[in-house]
Amino acid sequence: MVTRDINKEYFSWLCYLIDERKYQSYTKLIDYLYETEFMYILPMDGNRCEDGINLRYRFGYDHGIEDPIIASLLDNKSCSVFEMMVALAVRVEEHIMQNPENGLLPGRWFWKMIENLRLADMTDDHFDGSYVNRAVWMFLNREYGSDGEGSLVYIPHSRYDLRSMDIWYQMMRYLSEYNLNEGE
Repeated sequence: MVTRDINKEYFSWLCYLIDERKYQSYTKLIDYLYETEFMYILPMDGNRCEDGINLRYRFGYDHGIEDPIIASLLDNKSCSVFEMMVALAVRVEEHIMQNPENGLLPGRWFWKMIENLRLADMTDDHFDGSYVNRAVWMFLNREYGSDGEGSLVYIPHSRYDLRSMDIWYQMMRYLSEYNLNEGE
């Protein structure tokens, strides 16, 4: 398999996980998120980075590609914001919210994070690179509201300052707050 093919196949697989039909309206946004390195301030958010990297190996396992090949072809760049978000959505769905009747639906969590980042309007027809860059920069630098407005997790009137919590605890607080056992 040619290097470009594995990279393209991996990216398509990530899009499949979050609903590839919806992706078709957001190609510019998703491409931007995939090209943007996930940088973190709180040490525990390193776990989200690792989850994103581990998706590469899960892809390899699912597609019969050995780890050394994945390492040489996909580990040549840091975890992207897109990979981190997909990994978080998968982790929430598989470990917390799985409903056997509905199957796995990590896309619902991914697109909710897009809404919370205030990027839901950034379809290909309305894409504003400056706006997206600023929104992602504010998220990565934790310059969003204390209630998470402008971040992956938004809890209006939160009594906790979400900026001081790592992403996983923000998400657990969100799920607890809204008791989202059946999705939204």
